[in-house]
Amino acid sequence: MKRDVRGPGIGPSTLARSLAWLRLCAVLGQSAAVLVCTVLLGMALPLPSLALGILCLALFSIYAYWRLSTRKILGEWEVVLHMAVDTLVLGYLLYLTGGADNPFITLLLVPIALAATTLRVPSLLWVSGLAGLVYLTLLVWYLPLALDSVRWSHRALRMTGATLNFAIMACMLALFSHRQARSLRRQQVEVQRVRERALRDEGILAIATQAAGAAHELNTPLSTMRMLLPELRRQYDGDAELAEDLELLEIQVERCRGILREMVAFGKAQLTEEPEIRQLSEFIQLCLARFQLLRPEVDLQLTMHADVSDRMIRAPVSLRHALINLLNNAADASALCDSNKVELHVDSARGWLDLLVIDRGPGFSETHQAPLLGRTGKRSGLGLGMALTQATAERLNGELSVRNLPNGAEVCLRLPLEVAA
Repeated sequence: MKRDVRGPGIGPSTLARSLAWLRLCAVLGQSAAVLVCTVLLGMALPLPSLALGILCLALFSIYAYWRLSTRKILGEWEVVLHMAVDTLVLGYLLYLTGGADNPFITLLLVPIALAATTLRVPSLLWVSGLAGLVYLTLLVWYLPLALDSVRWSHRALRMTGATLNFAIMACMLALFSHRQARSLRRQQVEVQRVRERALRDEGILAIATQAAGAAHELNTPLSTMRMLLPELRRQYDGDAELAEDLELLEIQVERCRGILREMVAFGKAQLTEEPEIRQLSEFIQLCLARFQLLRPEVDLQLTMHADVSDRMIRAPVSLRHALINLLNNAADASALCDSNKVELHVDSARGWLDLLVIDRGPGFSETHQAPLLGRTGKRSGLGLGMALTQATAERLNGELSVRNLPNGAEVCLRLPLEVAA
């Protein structure tokens, strides 16, 4: 099955939907025009032939709406075929109503304008060639209008037709030009967002590469210290104070080695992309246990609704680190206001899983409330926590948002419930 790769708002499928709407308007407008010309103006028109043409266009409009309701994406040449039917039916109606002398002859330009903004050059040439062929044919072959019995003067009739034609063309050009400009602006914003995301991910990758190299290099001096510290403890066994300090250093060395091993395990898990399948309550408790080990001084309050606590989730390793980063940043923010309180609220609403982290800090400044929170206003730290969390949220098709509260700030990590197993 072919896919529309031209981006949102400018593909063949979107053009087909616009044509279906225009086709319906054309059926109504043509029916109203025939009634006005025959009833109010008294023009002698070939009503059966005109009704047949309008009926064919109405039946094709029904088929087009049915075709759009199917799951199969319309190809470009199928859309060209739809435009060919519209052009031929319009040419047939113009043939019955004066040919090229009809002021509505310029409606043949509408398919060309729509094709020029959406389709490729070969398709555009086919649409333009067909419209040009229909116009040249109508210059030679057509049924002239019998204007002798018309209640209006010829000049008034032409001026009215030209005015209506101008109004129709102006409205259509304004509408579709605005839609195309809006689609282009959306694409430019999306391209800019993707470019910024690529630059951020490139920076994160560079930092990760440096961290991997540093971890590899740190393993050698840590192994040396781990080997020498027991020897020093035995050598200075008589000095109780020094032995206590050496024991503390040995504990810290083991902790550093554990952190390095965790970094390696995290890297392997990221490469395999195998998520953890756990209950949400168990996953949250593991994250909180890790956080309390890092920040035992923080008074953390957990609020989890019962309807989500038993839900099974497929959580990648990066999600655990993202939540810990948010909690750690909240603890730092609360400390700026001499507080140690941090709140975590876990809830679900309308197909989303919300992880709300609330602090008692000074809040975010206006320049830091953008969706990408690479700067948090802290005086210490590497400034990577929020950027990594943002990257994790986007990778899981979620979002990260912030808002200030009267006595702190709230950071919401929102993820789709599709992560649930």
